[in-house]
Amino acid sequence: MKRSLAALLLLLPSLAGAEEQRDFGTYVAKLKAEALTQGIKQQTVDMAFTDVKLLHRAIQADRSQPEVRLTLEGYLHSTLPEWKVKKARQLFNTHRAELDKVAKAYGVQPQYIVALWAKESSFGKVQGHFSVISALTSLAFEGRRESFFKDELFAALKILEQGHIDLAHFTGSWAGAMGQTQFMPSSFLALAVDGDGDGKKDIWNDTADVFASIANYLAKAGWKDDQTWGRQVKVPAHFDWALKEEIKSLDDWAKLGLRRYDGGPLPKVDMKAQLKASDGPDGRIYLVYNNYQVLKRWNRSDYFATGVGLLADRIIWPPVEAK
Repeated sequence: MKRSLAALLLLLPSLAGAEEQRDFGTYVAKLKAEALTQGIKQQTVDMAFTDVKLLHRAIQADRSQPEVRLTLEGYLHSTLPEWKVKKARQLFNTHRAELDKVAKAYGVQPQYIVALWAKESSFGKVQGHFSVISALTSLAFEGRRESFFKDELFAALKILEQGHIDLAHFTGSWAGAMGQTQFMPSSFLALAVDGDGDGKKDIWNDTADVFASIANYLAKAGWKDDQTWGRQVKVPAHFDWALKEEIKSLDDWAKLGLRRYDGGPLPKVDMKAQLKASDGPDGRIYLVYNNYQVLKRWNRSDYFATGVGLLADRIIWPPVEAK
């Protein structure tokens, strides 16, 4: 009797796993039928789901995203190491002609293109190795954000159907973010660009497409190439912190006693700015402009936007000598 019970207990995990696989298979069949109603061709659907797998690693990653509370100072220390700044400056110089062409076409300064390239994929080196189709299918199956991941999955199928990438190389992060830009499939369809006119939007391998796609995203989000992103400032001892996060003209901030970080006066230009003090009065304090808000449309994190802005500043200062 004891042996039978022990054997049954050993068998339970495999039975549960088999049941999960059956449920996953049923779910995939429903997804395939729904994909056809989205206008995706039968041939594409059959090809895309040929080897689809339930990726528990993607589901686990989605369930256990870290909630570690870093200070801005800690975030910048960990995400802007000197090697990355040095590499960004080097590649800015290497790709300068290509970047300048894109910058002129889209109205986005080239240092911001390189800064986002660095932040999103470490210059294309870290793109993720998950099958985009399997990851999105698994996350939709898991169910917590089913509608979101289903929409991204159908967008991914359209990318395959349009021939921008083949299935074997259609990889990305556990969440389905793709390529050197880490676009989600829906962002790819809306904003990716064929930068070199070869008929494909190859954000995995082609820097012409990568740079143009980043610039197009920023331009469509309202980028202004005659402005910077923000500047670090000092506030007077009597400053009213109830004004934190308010948007005022630079002239109004100057009247409240704010000055450049080096003690100089704020610029005499007609611009609106928002005060940002992510770590409170004792941390870094910034006045941020329109382009900062555009960076937050890319990623809603204030830390991310600040990190991209600071990296962009360091890419061009001190000036990089052209080859």
